Amino acid sequence: MIMRNKASFWFGLLATTGVVFSPLSVSAEENPEPTLLEINAEPILSTPAKFPAKFIYDSGIDIDYPENGVKGIYVTANSASGTAKMKELTKFAHSSGLNAMVIDVKDDFGKMTMDLKSENKIIQQNTETLVTDPTSMMKHLEENKIYPIARIVVFRDTVLAEARPDLSFKKADGTVWKDNGNHAFVNPFSKEVWDYNIEVAKQAAKLGFKEIQFDYVRFPEGFENKSDSLTYSRGDHETSDLDDVQQRVEAVTGFVKYAREELEPYGVEISVDIFGYAATVPEAPGIGQNFAKISENVDVISSMIYPSHWNTYFGIQKPDLEPYKLVSEYIKVENDLLSGLETPPKSRPWLQDFTASYLGAGNYQNYGAAQVEDQVRALHDAGVNEFLLWDATNTYTEGVNYNME
Repeated sequence: MIMRNKASFWFGLLATTGVVFSPLSVSAEENPEPTLLEINAEPILSTPAKFPAKFIYDSGIDIDYPENGVKGIYVTANSASGTAKMKELTKFAHSSGLNAMVIDVKDDFGKMTMDLKSENKIIQQNTETLVTDPTSMMKHLEENKIYPIARIVVFRDTVLAEARPDLSFKKADGTVWKDNGNHAFVNPFSKEVWDYNIEVAKQAAKLGFKEIQFDYVRFPEGFENKSDSLTYSRGDHETSDLDDVQQRVEAVTGFVKYAREELEPYGVEISVDIFGYAATVPEAPGIGQNFAKISENVDVISSMIYPSHWNTYFGIQKPDLEPYKLVSEYIKVENDLLSGLETPPKSRPWLQDFTASYLGAGNYQNYGAAQVEDQVRALHDAGVNEFLLWDATNTYTEGVNYNME
């Protein structure tokens, strides 16, 4: 009995490697060297390239990916919750040929904007039900064939930082550090922070959102200049030999990769918002964004390329005044980068549909149909037909030709 169990153990162990002992080489009288038979060069157990459809969560909301690509608008939770405003935005989308909405699920302060039915107590405590009936909202989007994208702000999270300072960055006096806008960040090195945000994403997927868009997937701006004065955990990187820049890059990229793996059973697309300039440098050193590494782990990359957000760049002195040229020059760089990846994501940049009067006289212009259309045309001329429009007030420009076909 003992010998039989040993044989079963070794056969099972060796079978996983694709090698077994030949029974013809063993007898009761002698114990010669075993003969090895190669029966399988590949691992018997492996992860399938495509997750089996029968194991993917079904939210009950049926909205296909737009055949001609996503062309969408940003929608605040307040707009999504108000029946009149949502109807107005839906009418605008239909009349303009747009087909998607990016809706705040976790906002810029870290508040959940709707009841996600999560068992996580901190998520429950940090929920402000601006969208009082998310089920009805999703049904409205389904009926109107509007592709729903859940915007989840990840590492800029004041409410979590204040509730759990140990998950944030602390000053010498023990208080939570905040940026000039009075926003706190949580720590991208923390796996607990990762899981917290992924739980939000899973519940959004269960509601019926077809894509999870992660925003603020980064360290605070200028972090390289203040990191030494702050107290925080580096998690698995406490004993790392990598320099500070690479540690931050690994933390940010690691979150994106982990999120995609965890969300695979929910059948959602994964997208990430990223600074446009991240595509123009090998690494954005302070914030930990590496354009290529993030792109390798998402389905969609959404660069924020609002002309108003660039200083003198690409040889353009006042980018806000030249939206077509700015977008054209940027997208050349991005296309070149993505073409070098083995499995590049879809490109879906954020475009400007607001007037940046804060730039001061002579540095900005009023953005209307011509300026928005210039940006869309610049993408189209470069072979990119997906885009998202940003206006914080959700007041979008009428009369724009979005169909460049």
